[in-house]
Amino acid sequence: MNKRLTQDVQQVFAPDGSLSRHIKGYSCRVQQQTMATRVSETLQKGDNLVVEAGTGVGKTYAYLVPALLSGKQIIVSTGSKNLQEQLFFKDLPALLNILGIRPKVALLKGRSNYLCQHLMAKQLSGVEVTDGKILDDLLRIDQWASQTVDGDIGSLYSVPETSPAIPLVVSSKESCIGKGCEHYEACFTRKARAKALDAKIIVVNHHLFFADRILKETGFAELLPDSDVVIFDEAHLLPDIAVTYFGQQLSFKSLVRLLERFNELYRTQMADSPQIGAMTARCHTQLLHWQGLLFASEERDWRRLLGDKALMEAAWSLVSELTAYRTMLLGYLGRNEAFDDGVEKFDVLLSKLTVFIQCDNPDSAYSIEYGYQYLTLRIAPIKVAKECQSLFSPDVSWIFTSATLQINRDLSLFTKALGLDKASANTKSSTNRSTNSTHTTTNTTTHTAILDSPFDYARQSLFCVPRHLAAVASQERAAKQLVEIAIKAINAAKGRTFMLFTSHRMLNLVAVMLQGRVDYPLLVQGQAGKQTLLKKYRQLGNAVLLGTGAFWEGVDVRGKLLSCVIIDKLPFVSPDDNLYKARADGVQREGKDPFMELSLPQAVISLNQGVGRLIRDEKDRGVLILCDNRIVNRPYGQAFINSLPPMHRTRDLDRAVSFLQQID
Repeated sequence: MNKRLTQDVQQVFAPDGSLSRHIKGYSCRVQQQTMATRVSETLQKGDNLVVEAGTGVGKTYAYLVPALLSGKQIIVSTGSKNLQEQLFFKDLPALLNILGIRPKVALLKGRSNYLCQHLMAKQLSGVEVTDGKILDDLLRIDQWASQTVDGDIGSLYSVPETSPAIPLVVSSKESCIGKGCEHYEACFTRKARAKALDAKIIVVNHHLFFADRILKETGFAELLPDSDVVIFDEAHLLPDIAVTYFGQQLSFKSLVRLLERFNELYRTQMADSPQIGAMTARCHTQLLHWQGLLFASEERDWRRLLGDKALMEAAWSLVSELTAYRTMLLGYLGRNEAFDDGVEKFDVLLSKLTVFIQCDNPDSAYSIEYGYQYLTLRIAPIKVAKECQSLFSPDVSWIFTSATLQINRDLSLFTKALGLDKASANTKSSTNRSTNSTHTTTNTTTHTAILDSPFDYARQSLFCVPRHLAAVASQERAAKQLVEIAIKAINAAKGRTFMLFTSHRMLNLVAVMLQGRVDYPLLVQGQAGKQTLLKKYRQLGNAVLLGTGAFWEGVDVRGKLLSCVIIDKLPFVSPDDNLYKARADGVQREGKDPFMELSLPQAVISLNQGVGRLIRDEKDRGVLILCDNRIVNRPYGQAFINSLPPMHRTRDLDRAVSFLQQID
């Protein structure tokens, strides 16, 4: 093995190395050096690496430096757009300047992040828009469109991110007419993809990465070039995202848009074929009729509806009508390129609908997701290890990293979920956690490591599970008790608090109860978009933010702005979740316990994410309050405690309040 890369990397991270010379206040961290060395060794061997790097390790630089110095073709994939943009606009430019190298770098997002000029022109025609507020937002978007270079909606600040105007004008697979579009040469999505194909380093997100791999598997196209190295940051999200891409989904909005597209083609270019217009209208009516029946049922588990005679008759009647429609469409192939493209897409959607209604795979979950106007049908496999194995090519070095991957100091749950565990473990070594421990399992292809946070949690933080908590099942009583605990903590912290919830119902209940009870601004999820709320939280300096899953991860609020995190209960997945039920059935068929195999590990990872919001650098101080007795009075509670940072623990709320009062 050529050790030159490892030596170069170690020099960059040395006390007198490039980072120390160029970054004011940079401190050399053993864990960061260790991770960078492990990454460089992995790249030299052509192997894979799974590494949990606790908060403060500095994992971004630890994987970027060896990847950049290797000179290889690199894809970096993130779980969130925030981290994606931070890498592209901040971390990569800084490192490239320090290292003195100038490779081509590209940022590529999913197509729904880019403005579609065709849809923009269509909406501004005024044919469909009657809402004055939406029209105002469309005009602002149009003004921005005349100035933007890349069409990335993320740089659109004149319109709220929650505006209903945005979905009307962003690119989508169903509305795209390809080379037949008058805006094809200027298309923002096309140009972003072309730039990515020409780059040496590409920053994407997990969803786009999987979309590209699925496209390559089918042989249709590619969004990303072949690479030598793929690095997944926020890798804990990969198992669930893989389920989405190895499953199927069908949005009724997509079907409706496609029918509208056929109708538009009929009116503008195929007026001599009235049969198209008539059958399109019939299909549209039947589609909305069946959707109405589903909305009325409010059922999310499709299997529970298989015995509903009226609903099933309507379902198969819709399939019959759409099949006849497809037969009619085939008779017009060859007359119009956009029409032919639409027929191809219609075939795919009809096939997905038929497979969903049949519901004949016991190893998949069939669920219905209800949106504002339209619903989405989803088929999710209960396991994706085999599919991921075929995706992770042995010709590529795969790096997986996150602050939350281990359960009880063990990474096997993650490696098994992605099929990375198939090579047998040869060696294991570990040292005591208190000495910046690492736990390493070396396989023939995949290496694993756990690198603890360098933060002094025992000094910087306190973990409180108050005494005499109500049972979490008693929601009204638990909410009242949570509010009383929160009031004490919020007042002691002078605001500066995150309240994280496991359900929207509890969030809304507590939000109402807190109104008028504290003298600090309350910011509640749903009042505005996530980034808008976070921006306001930072600006106010003494606010209390109430949020659910979206705020449990990917949020970085440092310093005195955040002193307290309150969590309502342990974040177990709902037993009514369709995918969980299907997975639980599969685990039971194997003679195992679904709670220990599925529910508990998922909850441990989720709790770690929420806890990770509190201490973000070595100067932070704060209190974590968990209002759930189960972590101390149930045997499985130790699994949570073992996976949390080594904070001092207390059952005394007054001690937590005193700690908060001492934070400057």
